[in-house]
Amino acid sequence: MKIFHNQTELSSHVDGLKADGSSIGFVPTMGALHNGHLSLVEKGLHDNAFVVVSIFVNPTQFDNKEDLVKYPRTLNADVSLLRTVSDTNIVVYAPTVEDIYNNNVQSQSFTFDGLEHEMEGAFREGHFDGVGTIVKRLFEIVKPDRAYFGEKDFQQLQIIKKLVELHNIPVKVIGCPIHRAKDGLAMSSRNSRLTKDHRNVAPFIYKTLKSAKNKFGTKSAQKVTEWVEEQFKQQPLLELEYFIIADTETLKPVKRKSTKKTYRAFIAVYAGDIRLIDNIALN
Repeated sequence: MKIFHNQTELSSHVDGLKADGSSIGFVPTMGALHNGHLSLVEKGLHDNAFVVVSIFVNPTQFDNKEDLVKYPRTLNADVSLLRTVSDTNIVVYAPTVEDIYNNNVQSQSFTFDGLEHEMEGAFREGHFDGVGTIVKRLFEIVKPDRAYFGEKDFQQLQIIKKLVELHNIPVKVIGCPIHRAKDGLAMSSRNSRLTKDHRNVAPFIYKTLKSAKNKFGTKSAQKVTEWVEEQFKQQPLLELEYFIIADTETLKPVKRKSTKKTYRAFIAVYAGDIRLIDNIALN
């Protein structure tokens, strides 16, 4: 497995692969890899000859600096895990902050037709400017044919599709299903930081989402939201930050249901100081 820490060397290697006619898939990550990441890599290898996996904890997308400091960095373990998928067709790009930002660690300012103001954007100031900055930069460096993102970060997925559209970036963005533990908890690098008690209660998040989906068939979005809020008031180990039912295209909260639109329920919950997000398709 080839591992690059320098964008010039990586670009040269990828250019060589493409010159031989190989298609390139791309899975951008912040490391601390788990089976959810591996499912994206496997999909990438199914569709392409090679997959580039970037491992980079991007400082500009953290609104909470303490979260940035505590974010797990496990490059050796990540590489070992990737080798269980393929040792020959995966290329790892693990750059330094300097290699990406050249001593100018700040975000560009982006607009994504309003998608950036909803949900995560409302609660994490500047977050999607950081996401847009790093993903656009990585697309420029890797120049992939296809890029793969998990639907756990559904809002991010929609924003990256909009980024590609607005900036005419020649890459196909592919969303992949949420990968879950057997008890339903959406896989996340942050899960490893949960205490035993918080890990035991965390599957309540997905259980509640599934119940909310059932209720949405017969009740209004407002009634479902009130029910979810009441459920979390009875869970002392989990603090609900938001639960929002939104239009999947605009991400704006639904006021009145329409049979012509599709909806998802989005949730953010604190388990101690660990913030967990999830979502579910409603129709």
